[in-house]
Amino acid sequence: MSQRQINILFLASEADPFVKIGGLGDVAGSLPPAIQNLSNDTIKYDIRLALPFYGVIKKKLPNLPKMGEFPLHTGGIIIQTSIFEYTHRGIPVYFIDGAPIKEEDPVYGSNFVADSEKFVFFSLACLELPRFLKWRIDILHANDWHTAVAIHQLSTQAVFRQSSPMPKKILTLHNLPFMGAGSEDALTRFGIEPADDPHLPTWARTIPLPMGLASADRIVPVSRSYAQEILTPEFGCGLESFFKSHSEKIWGIINGIDNTGWDPASDKFITSNFNVENLSGKISCKNTLLTELGLNLQPRTPLIVLISRMDQQKGVDLAINSLRMIENLRWQAIILGSGDSKLESAAMDLENSLPEKVRAKILFDSALSHRMYAGADILLMPSRYEPCGLSQLIAMRYGTLPVARATGGLKDTIRDVDKHGHGTGFLFSEASANETVKALKRSMEAYMQQERWNGLIRNAMDQDFSWNNSAKEYCALYQQLIEK
Repeated sequence: MSQRQINILFLASEADPFVKIGGLGDVAGSLPPAIQNLSNDTIKYDIRLALPFYGVIKKKLPNLPKMGEFPLHTGGIIIQTSIFEYTHRGIPVYFIDGAPIKEEDPVYGSNFVADSEKFVFFSLACLELPRFLKWRIDILHANDWHTAVAIHQLSTQAVFRQSSPMPKKILTLHNLPFMGAGSEDALTRFGIEPADDPHLPTWARTIPLPMGLASADRIVPVSRSYAQEILTPEFGCGLESFFKSHSEKIWGIINGIDNTGWDPASDKFITSNFNVENLSGKISCKNTLLTELGLNLQPRTPLIVLISRMDQQKGVDLAINSLRMIENLRWQAIILGSGDSKLESAAMDLENSLPEKVRAKILFDSALSHRMYAGADILLMPSRYEPCGLSQLIAMRYGTLPVARATGGLKDTIRDVDKHGHGTGFLFSEASANETVKALKRSMEAYMQQERWNGLIRNAMDQDFSWNNSAKEYCALYQQLIEK
């Protein structure tokens, strides 16, 4: 039997280890290699990643040779486009450069006009990439608003119109509220027509993410629960009627984590490695972490951590308020993250008012996050909405039990602890400080029962959230689309 090949072009605005701002960086850095690794004697997945060639990547790869260049003709203008190639974990990575991608600009800036021009240009250039490479694609797989224009425009490109069959289009939806609003001028400048799907609200027809959603063959929210939530007014962001009319296109697939980079048995950022059979290293990690941050070692006192972007979405205000409400109980807490200045200030105020209990580190510190996942007892994650979430997956792998709101991917990945001691975390339904407190108290009561707590730790660590499972679902989706 001959080996069948499926060619996939995977587009993203960030990917670890080249550039990582949020969870998309983890996904785009880990999912393509996991998909390629599922190749076998009967089917080969030739998946290739495209990224903008940001200044921050150029500094990491200063001597990367140019593959070649081509003129991008769009909207009556011509933009000279350069392609650079790199191989990472066996995956070809193409960095795309051109005038709209300014070397001095941040990945995501406050100047939305510049951002929209950058990502619209990148999306259009990616459509020319297969022709440049002389590589016929079967699947165009885009992520979020930054690359959604490529999905919208694919059928207008002559190189694809002449091919049979047309490439199938997948748009993975990581965070619906971020749609690319404000891109109208960039779309006009590049000659991109509005979406014409009658189910789209008029306001959405000139916004990149809805335009891509309307043209996609499959819409992939990053958890099954989020796939259902976007059909409701609470989470649909005004597109719930559109999603209901296209429900047959929606296919929820949970994200995974890189089990190599996140492994308490081999993690180089923690002081004592451990595994599910021997948890002694976790106790050592906790003591080291408390000492590092100047908190007293207190036996049988749960250590609660919050590792998050400082954002209302993440429920950081709920976390801070709930800790104030239980300040008379035995606990210690470490908060790590940056973002909204008001939430940063609230976290610092909590430390100042409870210096014997709380430390707030207002920064992004990857190494410290590893030590916190390893040394903590409880991860606090009271998100107002959470399409998937990675923190709870990492925490469980490190034997740290999540206290989280039952929404999106949190609901799909955490099993609520019952009276029999079965479960992997503590869920609550309502986005309020009162409900957060109730779940925290449940977790702290369980913590005081040492044997029961150790059983819960093992339950959590036995879960498999590797990318292999998610990659299998994406491969099944690719095959279904091509066979259809």
